[in-house]
Amino acid sequence: MSAMQLLQTLELRSREVRLCKRANDWGARRAIARFFGMISRFGDGVFWYTLMLAIAAFGGAKGLFVALQMALTGLVAAGMYRALKRWTRRPRPFRTHRDIVPLALPLDEFSFPSGHTLHAVTFTIIALAWFPLLAPLLIPFALLVAASRVVLGLHYPSDVLAATLIGCGLATVSLWVASLMRI
Repeated sequence: MSAMQLLQTLELRSREVRLCKRANDWGARRAIARFFGMISRFGDGVFWYTLMLAIAAFGGAKGLFVALQMALTGLVAAGMYRALKRWTRRPRPFRTHRDIVPLALPLDEFSFPSGHTLHAVTFTIIALAWFPLLAPLLIPFALLVAASRVVLGLHYPSDVLAATLIGCGLATVSLWVASLMRI
């Protein structure tokens, strides 16, 4: 890496930390911290498990298939993000920057990628491929889950961005496999 590339990388990281700090400072307001804490808590799985049950219960045979697809893809996503976290071992923002405060307890030790965001994106894309009328509920919720991770001081924006890209890819592969099964 050249000196110029190193300086650009350091500047990018510095900007990311500043963005993370600004989001965390904004989130430190009591009502905002509670709101994003609640969103993050629902994003732990409660919302997604409820959605899968509702899709299975009210979607007929298609709903059962979609709920199973979401559950199986969710297991793959969990394995992927855990492996990536063990491999990258990126510390959470509040561990390396004293001025970033954790506004919720993390579920694990490392930051990269955001498991909450990975699942939110993956589940949203799969559900919307089959039930597009759920978009007004799922898209805002997925965006709030992703934002909550930075606001709560648990992830850097790049953790959320990477999880979004991984989730898009995983959902695409899952939908492709599902399309092969319906032939």
